[in-house]
Amino acid sequence: MTYLALIISLVLLVAGANWLVDGSAAIARRYHISEYIIGATIVGMGTSMPELVVSVISGIEGHPEIAIGNVVGSNIFNVFLILGVTALMMPIDYTRENIRRDMPINIAASVLVMLLCALGIRFRGEYGLGRIEGLIMLICFALYLWYSLKGEQERQGETSCGEDDTDAGRYKSMVVCILAIIFGLGGLIFGGSIFVDAASAIAREWGVSEAVIGLTIVAGGTSLPELMSSIIAVIKKKGQMALGNIVGSNIFNLLLILGVSSLIQPLSMGQITFIDWGVMLLSAVMLMVAAITFKHRQLDRIDALILLLIYGAYMVWLVME
Repeated sequence: MTYLALIISLVLLVAGANWLVDGSAAIARRYHISEYIIGATIVGMGTSMPELVVSVISGIEGHPEIAIGNVVGSNIFNVFLILGVTALMMPIDYTRENIRRDMPINIAASVLVMLLCALGIRFRGEYGLGRIEGLIMLICFALYLWYSLKGEQERQGETSCGEDDTDAGRYKSMVVCILAIIFGLGGLIFGGSIFVDAASAIAREWGVSEAVIGLTIVAGGTSLPELMSSIIAVIKKKGQMALGNIVGSNIFNLLLILGVSSLIQPLSMGQITFIDWGVMLLSAVMLMVAAITFKHRQLDRIDALILLLIYGAYMVWLVME
């Protein structure tokens, strides 16, 4: 029954995220917002709702390692596996704004959260995130949103999505959009609660630490919406939306999800190591490296293969640890 509950919760998480993203994206298209910004905000935040629900519930129910491991593991999964798979299908072009603004912010957010975790031992006697750190991260997230939307207003019209986008065809009515968002949130919250309970039970049954479960099963399960939406985006030749989805999701995970979770309940790292954090930081750095070396602003298939090999090596290290 535990495994059945895990499967049901994943179905609810994925379905809920899809409804939320479709409804939100249809509303965003009415205002002719660029593909990247839709990916980084509406789609990125929408597909990260499972991580938000799972991390908050994990913290409240006394599983801080799942809360932190979920975010760290999801960010690793997002870049190394999801972008690896999508770029292998179709190389993704970078824009000037990606290189000058989006990639540096992604790296800065990773470094900031790592530093805040490290400073936690000075104030609480253990590595982790408290309410002060949570407040700092939430302020940084608000600044990130303001900066991104301000930049979008300044360059509006360069790349935009029209109202006749076929993806939004089912959601032309505002009432339908709002209902999709409401049902999506309901599926995410209910599915997230079931998921945390099932994952914790499996961790105890297998004798595996909650840190590893959070970094692998929970992180991978809650990242399924990002995987599906990114694959659909590249199939439809919307690489910027796929890139925005991942980068936006990762920043959302770090600053908002960990910020909210630690503000509600201080989080300790437990068995989440700085090697795990380092791999997460490496994922952010790799995106920048791919943008500025050996090619014309592109995440190509060679880069994709490297990302997938790194993810495979990290999974082997987790199992062997």
